[in-house]
Amino acid sequence: MILRFALAVGFVCVVAAHPVNISAQTASEVSERAIRRDIPLTNAIRRAFEAGTRDSTGRPGPNYWQLRTDYTIDARLDPATQTITGKETVVIHNNGNSEMPYILLRLDHNIFRAKVPRGSSVPAETTDGMIVTRLLVDGHPVDLTTQPPPRRPRESTPPILAASDMDQTLAQITLPAPVAPRSTVTLEMDWHTKLPGGPDGRGHRMTQRWADTLFQPTQWFPRVAKFDDLRGWDANIYLGPAEFYNNFGRFDVRLDVPAGWIVSGTGVLQNPEQVLTARARERLSRVLESDATVTIVGADEVGPGEATAPGDRLVWHFVADTVNDFAWATAKKYVWQASRATIPERGPVPIHMVYLPGRADRFANAIAITRHALEFYSDLWAPYEFPQLTLQDGPSAGMEYPMVINSNQGAADHETGHQWWPMMVGTNETWYGWMDEGFDQYMNILSAAHWRGQPPDLDGPGQRYGGVSGDEWEPPMMWVANYAGPMYGFQAYSKTPLMLSMLGGIVGDSAVQRAISEYTETWKFKHPSPWDFMFFMNNALGRDLGWFWYYWLWTTESVDGSIQSVTTSQSRTVVTVLQEGQMPSPVVLEVKFAPTGPSIRPMTNSRMIDGSTAIVTWPVDVWFGGNRTFQADLEFGPRRIEEITLDPSRRFPDRDPSDNVWSAGER
Repeated sequence: MILRFALAVGFVCVVAAHPVNISAQTASEVSERAIRRDIPLTNAIRRAFEAGTRDSTGRPGPNYWQLRTDYTIDARLDPATQTITGKETVVIHNNGNSEMPYILLRLDHNIFRAKVPRGSSVPAETTDGMIVTRLLVDGHPVDLTTQPPPRRPRESTPPILAASDMDQTLAQITLPAPVAPRSTVTLEMDWHTKLPGGPDGRGHRMTQRWADTLFQPTQWFPRVAKFDDLRGWDANIYLGPAEFYNNFGRFDVRLDVPAGWIVSGTGVLQNPEQVLTARARERLSRVLESDATVTIVGADEVGPGEATAPGDRLVWHFVADTVNDFAWATAKKYVWQASRATIPERGPVPIHMVYLPGRADRFANAIAITRHALEFYSDLWAPYEFPQLTLQDGPSAGMEYPMVINSNQGAADHETGHQWWPMMVGTNETWYGWMDEGFDQYMNILSAAHWRGQPPDLDGPGQRYGGVSGDEWEPPMMWVANYAGPMYGFQAYSKTPLMLSMLGGIVGDSAVQRAISEYTETWKFKHPSPWDFMFFMNNALGRDLGWFWYYWLWTTESVDGSIQSVTTSQSRTVVTVLQEGQMPSPVVLEVKFAPTGPSIRPMTNSRMIDGSTAIVTWPVDVWFGGNRTFQADLEFGPRRIEEITLDPSRRFPDRDPSDNVWSAGER
């Protein structure tokens, strides 16, 4: 999803006392460049290293910890008013060594209010947002009407129990005393929120119902913000386009809806005997027997006693453990179908699918695509850990939550991929969307090739970045994705496959994928930072790739390589390679020889790919001295060289690949 922001930029003009003559200089005219080879460290990651919660192995440090939040929610849907009314208890386990001087709450539905900051998203309708009517901390009522006094720099939390910004997407509960390390605190809340509907929503999660017969609630209850070892509370406000960073925990959720309405969601249904018909329960019992699709509730089974158990209203009870959110959907006339996926090392798990009868064509291949994705990604990265997966029809056709994808077949592969990140590997996609959406885009390339029965082709994407590099709208990947502006989509989604294409060109695609698989297993149900990923990959690949991570993640530079000249003297050919960009890369040449002639002598840094073609590689180190040109010596003997191509696999960012080929016939 490419998002466009309206930007208001203020400029400060400074007039020099004396005019300065600045002449433009092309990179080829500059004799040297400084290559940065280390990974920049921020204050947050330095503190984590010092505390031992993380370290340069890229694995969790000996003192690693993370918050846990356990939710018990009772919610009632009123279709006539399109409102959910809820009661909620949250037990916060402060497992760290830091005090929590206050608590931050995420009230994402306040983005539907008229006067809140937001990005390019537009709600389908303006509502009153998330209305919290009662809030207790460890049994003590919180004053929801009096704002706490402003906090001054270095001043401790005021000794009162009060809440502020309850009309915004990020609220704060001030505490009379901090929550001590290794202790718990319990919140109790009563609240209600209206789900927005209508034709005017723009952006994911901005439309959450169709009329009063289908509801697709997401980020629909007050959530405790993320508290971690890097920054304490994550204080990024919810702007719409970027997604979330949540704590893992247990959800025990009861959903009260009209009888006859099918409900699906995160977790496992605990009370099928109370909400389903005997016929539906018998059909469910057969789902794991084969890959066949079983209809649990058909299009002709509508209403109490047919679609569900009889009655006026029914309470559906779901439980999910070690998940970072809970989403659900319900409709008056859902068709419910199910099948299975067979997960390596685990066995079969159910795939559920609920959709409106008139939209069956959008779901015709959805189970097959989802099954393939679950099985393929389980084999590629790590086995799928959750007990089920559900596709939910509704106004959001491209969004993911634990065990839930709001998707039809169009985005089924991509949204299923999100079950690995951020649902299993809890990345901070609000800050670093590339660790979530970007990894997903990369794995989608592999999955699509496997679906077609073909090997994946990752040649080309790395080189293509040269056509984007230098665009002033592009933020570096380490710029907080929440504020990335009009190129958020490229920064979060598209650039990572280009980066991993280049990395595969250096160490091999299979080595990249093996290392990411090990990273996935290591950080499963934990919260890795970008530094954890970078250091882990360095160690897994046995390479010092600080230069690589720096140029891809902290800059928008490219390589811009070219062949400047080729000279031959007897059996020796010298190829002069220029890199005009700031990003370095290995020098890779494809050398094509005449089909006949003297035998070709091997070089230690070459490999023959056929009888008359060699690939010759020099490591990136050849640039670390600062030169922009490198003389590549080819000593294969007297066999005539007919053509030389720089970066033949097209892995390194290049603005103009046309100057990468030299032909003997053109001399």
